[in-house]
Amino acid sequence: MDLGVKDHVYVVTGGSRGLGLAAAQALTADGAKVVITGLGDGVAEAARGLGGAEHAVGVVADNADPATGDALVAAALTTFGRLDGAMISVGGPPVGTAMDVEDQVWRQAFESTFLGALRIAKAVAGTCGTGGSITFVLSSSVREPIPGLAVSNGLRPGLAMLAKTLTDELGPKGIRVNGLMPAYIATDRQKELSAITCGKPPDNALGRFGEPAEFGRAAAFLLSPAAGYLTGVMLPVDGGALRML
Repeated sequence: MDLGVKDHVYVVTGGSRGLGLAAAQALTADGAKVVITGLGDGVAEAARGLGGAEHAVGVVADNADPATGDALVAAALTTFGRLDGAMISVGGPPVGTAMDVEDQVWRQAFESTFLGALRIAKAVAGTCGTGGSITFVLSSSVREPIPGLAVSNGLRPGLAMLAKTLTDELGPKGIRVNGLMPAYIATDRQKELSAITCGKPPDNALGRFGEPAEFGRAAAFLLSPAAGYLTGVMLPVDGGALRML
């Protein structure tokens, strides 16, 4: 299938590793150009791995920084001359129970996971026009709580409802807003979570972990014009872990 993303430009936050990098790889493989972000030196290396300056630019940025959204839009316009959307990945909030996580951890996570994501979405939506697409990377915790991940359980459902709200607000402008709910994807984050689950096998219908590339292809499709009539969708990418409708 031709996703229709050739020469389209997307911001991919957290795009230097894990799920973000997998999405950036899928997009560039189909001809798109990307602005990826990360917090360290790996951003420039990841951009080179995506094909270099003609295909990808890396920006060291923190979602919690109020200036990040505008900086990423500027990078896309300056480097590639257009912006068609964004995949906003907020990373994994700290582990811990609701009884144990301290107030400051909640505040910091809110700035990055929720408010930072909103700021970036607003900046992107203010630039891309009809045909634009914004996708939030959420979690299966949107639908059901994950033991030991109280911060994710508390913030992700709110971010999903924010995505639904933006769906209505941006739909008349021709901008689609969707969410991805990954679970059991074989990333470094999953290895961290395995310590909580004591290495139990995936509790999903396929009985295996997903590969980052499998998530990346789903993300690229949802962002792309090929999914032009899909908006307000919360798509599980979990091997059938979520049983509810």
